[in-house]
Order: sequence, then C-alpha cells, then structure tokens
Amino acid sequence: MKYFFYSLIVLGLIACKNEVEEQKVDIVDEIATPQLHLDQANNLAVLPLHCIETEYPNKMGHVTAAPEDQKRPTDQHPVFYGCFDWHSAVHGYWSAVTLIKQFPKLEAREELLAKIERNLTAENVVVEIAYLNTENNKTFERTYGWAWLLKLQQELDTWEDPQGQELAQILKPLSDVVIERYTDYLPKLNYAIRVGEHSNTAFGMVFAWDYATHAGEQDLKNVIESKAKDFYLNDTDCPLSWEPSGYDFLSPCLEEIDIMRRIIPAADFHQWVAAFIPNIQHGDLDIEIGRVSDRSDGKLVHIDGLNLSRAWVLYGLISQYPQQYAALQETADAHLTNTLPNLVADDYAGGHWLGSFAIYALQNASHVPEDL
Repeated sequence: MKYFFYSLIVLGLIACKNEVEEQKVDIVDEIATPQLHLDQANNLAVLPLHCIETEYPNKMGHVTAAPEDQKRPTDQHPVFYGCFDWHSAVHGYWSAVTLIKQFPKLEAREELLAKIERNLTAENVVVEIAYLNTENNKTFERTYGWAWLLKLQQELDTWEDPQGQELAQILKPLSDVVIERYTDYLPKLNYAIRVGEHSNTAFGMVFAWDYATHAGEQDLKNVIESKAKDFYLNDTDCPLSWEPSGYDFLSPCLEEIDIMRRIIPAADFHQWVAAFIPNIQHGDLDIEIGRVSDRSDGKLVHIDGLNLSRAWVLYGLISQYPQQYAALQETADAHLTNTLPNLVADDYAGGHWLGSFAIYALQNASHVPEDL
C-alpha cells in the first residue's frame, strides 16, 4: 500500500474585503497495489478460454524437411495448437489452470477444464514429444517455450486435486524432454542472450530454476546456477536508460536481477545489484512506463508485456527483500495499474498472450507484504 500526499492551493474570496486568501490543504490519496480478485479473474479467463482451441491464425515456427512436414497445427501440435503459437498456447494453459486453482467459483471453470482435458491427453503428448525429436526441430521453442512448459508443469504438480494430478502425470514426459534439452544446451552456450524478447537467457533460466527447485531436479539447478554466475556475476552499470527496444516484452536488465536474486546469497546479491543498477535500493530506476501506439500490431503491443514483466520482477524482488527494496513498489504499481485496463478488450495480437503476463504479475503483487 502506498500513500501519496499532495497540496492544493485553495483560493478563497473574502467577501467583505474583496480579497483573495490562499489556503493550503493537504489531501491524502491512497493507492493500493493491484490484486487479483474474482471479477478480474473472470475477465482474464476470457483470454485463454478464447484462444486454447483457436487453431488459426497460427505461427508454426518450425523447420520443414519434406512436403509431408507441412501439417495443420492440430496435427503437428495436438495439445498446444491454439493461441497463435506454441509458447502462447502453453502459457494459455498455465493461465487457465492458475485461475481454476485459485478461484473455485470462476465462471468459466467447467468450460476451461473441458478444453484442457480434451486436448491434454497422453496420446497427444506422445505426438508433441515426437515432434521435438525430429531432426530439424530439436531446438524448437528454445528456451522461452521450454520455460513456460516447466511453469505449467509446476502449476499442475501443485494442484491438490485428482484432475490436476492426473494432468500433471500426463504432461510430465514432455517436461522431462525439456529438462534434458536444458541440461544439454546451457553448458554449450558461451554468451548470454541479452535481448527483450523470447530468446532472453535470464528469463529462460528463471522459470526453469523455479521448477527445478520445486521438483528436486538438482542437475538442472546446478547448470543454471553455474551459467548464470558465468554470464552475470561480473555485470555492472546495466544501461537501463537504453530500454526499451521497440519490440521488448522483457527488460534485459531486470531479468538479470530476477535470476540472480534466486541463486546467490542475500549479502552477495545486495552488493551485486548495487553495482548493477546503482541506487536501486532507493527506488531510483531510469525507466518510464512503456507506451503502445497500435495494439493491433503484434510486435508493437509487446510493450504492454514489458510493463507487466517489469512489474513482476520488481514485486518479486520486494517480496524477497522487503526491507531493502520497498521503494520500488511505486514503480511496480504504476506499471501494472497502467497496463491492466488494456488487456481484456485487446486485439488478438496481444490478447492471445498478455493475460498470462497479467496473471503472473498479479500473483507476484499478492506476495508483497501489506505493511510496506
């Protein structure tokens, strides 16, 4: 919760003297950190409800070696064929599962469950695995889609419901393939990818680290920790003022913070982040809320995602270390509050994926201590 104080100069006309008197009035404006409630959940549920089984338009993003490789999305990816592209379909499922778990009275609960169970079957997962094992597509969705798949697996694993546990077991063989791909790929990556889009290395590590911690996948944790330290431990003075690039939906600087806060001890992290973004502990961030000029443009609307991902990184940092970084809450709140109204009535260019970003940002906001 943040309180903002401002003053107004009230001009009062003194009738008997025909004079103007200035009076200073202090007004307190209370602005709450946005929270995910049932009404908002019902609105956000419309996004995965609409896209999970929407086959077209579709950006397949795969390599074809022969004419027979040209298949329709429902044949190529019988689980994750909706939501325009594979990774958006994955986090569309994550959004649906998250809302179903958190809100038993969600209006679209049964309809979402039916769609998930209709597509997330053992037979369909076998097809998804076979595709990832084709010679020309072993790097498919590396690492952005991989990260979201492990996020979905973790959400299903922690769903204390027979349906959830059954779905978790069905998805697990695909997640095992992704874990193997991570542990094979990361040691070969000699340089971090520091962009604001899908291939950002730090983002790809964050959800994978969370899953590895949850599932006890120590080999995956070890390789992530080793490479993150190699890539980022000596970084200083991140050029935050250069952000954003025109198509960013992630902040290269803040994504580094998100992985480093997870893997290094508190004292080391505070020292590292003070050199990485000086004065961050005072809330000094050289960023403004991103502006979108055309939400029907699939690239330009990425900036809405940037605002949401910035918010979730800052909320995560505040939640882990509230005493040190509480001053960042105003910036996080502003990014989230400014962007939420743009989502539900959005064009499909953003609507097929931004709901997931909003839900995750709101999740992280809910973990911020109320007494800050």
